[in-house]
Amino acid sequence: MRKLFEIPVKTRSRNEVIDVTEKVQAIVSKENIESGACIVFCPHTTAAVIVNENHDTSLADDILANLSEIAPKNAKYSHLEGNADAHIKTALVGGTVLIPIENKKIALGRWQGCLFLEFDGPRQRRLLVQFII
Repeated sequence: MRKLFEIPVKTRSRNEVIDVTEKVQAIVSKENIESGACIVFCPHTTAAVIVNENHDTSLADDILANLSEIAPKNAKYSHLEGNADAHIKTALVGGTVLIPIENKKIALGRWQGCLFLEFDGPRQRRLLVQFII
């Protein structure tokens, strides 16, 4: 059975994007994974994980703003906890990414990063990482 690793993520805002690329790479490096794939899983129903551009930080604002247009916080929802918008955003974005590993490096494109998206913060969150080798 493959070991499961955890990346703690502390969010400061209700909606936020946090680049976790270096944290994922640090686990790959520490475990000396030569090649394979890295599964990054978000075990939360109001947060997500994606691979997207991490070079221009204004893109994160655009992503959050557009998701908020699709699922506004104060729309009429049946869910009684007041965070239905966060659940909808998570359902749209997704909770798992698979990243190839080559030569002990996560094989992302030039402008790509692994991004944690918070939709119901601030909270103490976590990402789970496991390898397929």
